Amino acid sequence: MTLDDVLDHFRKSDALLEGHFILSSGRHSRLYLQKQRVMMYPKRAEALCRALADKVRAAGFGDITAIVSPAVGAITVGYEMARQMDVPAMFVERVAGQFELRRGFALEPGERVLMVEDIITTGLSSREAIAAIEAAGGVVAAAACLVDRSGGTADVGRPLIALAQLDIPTYAPDELPGDLAAIPAIKPGSRHLTGG
Repeated sequence: MTLDDVLDHFRKSDALLEGHFILSSGRHSRLYLQKQRVMMYPKRAEALCRALADKVRAAGFGDITAIVSPAVGAITVGYEMARQMDVPAMFVERVAGQFELRRGFALEPGERVLMVEDIITTGLSSREAIAAIEAAGGVVAAAACLVDRSGGTADVGRPLIALAQLDIPTYAPDELPGDLAAIPAIKPGSRHLTGG
């Protein structure tokens, strides 16, 4: 699946948004990928995740025994990836600001895990999810995502397999270009930010 194919799924789902957005990382962007609008269509979710699963296997990570995703945004992607790879799907969720496995999810000591994200910008939540998975006894062999919007610069601490890679500039709140600062910012994501 090419970058154009991936973006076509987003466009057809009205999920490629332009304006002024505050990302989960707290950074600002002119472009937002509303992945849940894509994932609400099972056939699109299946096509994207099948292509990503094929890419993960082609990269040599076919011996994964579990998929773990960060809640809430990546749960659907993680579930569909697990279905495509025929392994269990779990997720970590924040408790007092820290990711952890809950709801009876457990990993066997040394279990080989693929950490699956939806969109990666800075890699921070991926690194936090990986730390939680390893604290629970898993070994994170690799990470995967639908879209790496960092242009390949995000460091998640493990090999990263992205279905699509974009280089979308992001800005700290105090470094906004004038034209972007003139547009009211909206926060369409799931993580509630404080202090800005």
